[in-house]
Amino acid sequence: MKQFLPILILVCSAWAQAGGEPRPAAAQGSPPGTSQSQAAVPADQENAHKARAIVDQGIEALGGKAYLTIRDREQQGRIYSFHHGRESGGGVFWSFAEFPDKERVELTKERDIAELYVGDKAYEITYKGPHPIEEKTRLDYMRRHRFSLDTVLRTWVTDPGVIFLYEGLAIAAQHSSHQVTLINSQDESVTLYFDTDSHLPVKKSFTWRDPVDRQKNLEDEVYENYRQVSTIMAPYNVTRFFNGDMSNQRFLNSVTINQGLDEAMFDPNSGYNPNKTPGKQSKH
Repeated sequence: MKQFLPILILVCSAWAQAGGEPRPAAAQGSPPGTSQSQAAVPADQENAHKARAIVDQGIEALGGKAYLTIRDREQQGRIYSFHHGRESGGGVFWSFAEFPDKERVELTKERDIAELYVGDKAYEITYKGPHPIEEKTRLDYMRRHRFSLDTVLRTWVTDPGVIFLYEGLAIAAQHSSHQVTLINSQDESVTLYFDTDSHLPVKKSFTWRDPVDRQKNLEDEVYENYRQVSTIMAPYNVTRFFNGDMSNQRFLNSVTINQGLDEAMFDPNSGYNPNKTPGKQSKH
């Protein structure tokens, strides 16, 4: 069973210190009584407004309200894992997500191995039944979920405590892009890159510090091959990088949204069997 864990783990930007740079001195000739902070505020606000406008454009390109109100999503395709740039495993997978915090991932053609995440709990389900997943695997998933593109665009963006920073034009995944960094009240940051033409997100980056060795790690995701699914746009190719090395690739065959999912699939003790439940087979 352990041979599937690297695949299951994979299925399922640096803190820019806003205001950390010294503010420019007030220009000569400024009206008496104008403080440095008062002079800097308009520029800060203009930058934040531009960053927010670019993010809003990206959300609109993804489907706007239809994207933000997705209730559930089903994906099917193939996944490949890599270790130090070399392929270390691969196979078919099915992913079922119910927003905001439920996901089930099934592996093998028989779909007899699954990982289940519900809130902050996680289980591996095999023919032996469910059991709690390894703690490191659970924590890795929770971190990736917290920084996922869906979470950032659906939750971070609406948090009044989040700071928006526009960082100019950049080349990301071979796309000319607008670079925007969001910083939350926990001093966590994520950097998004939006294509200058389509406005779709093409890359996401965030960093985190390992609690054991205290080293900083960089995780990137690249989004490609967007296709229309109902009223939204979905990337059918997703590549993940860890500290610059490719760690995971997903190639989707199908995506469906808002079809309604059987709640039993999110209950580790329900005995849910995808091969005996109508409507939950692979869709092509």
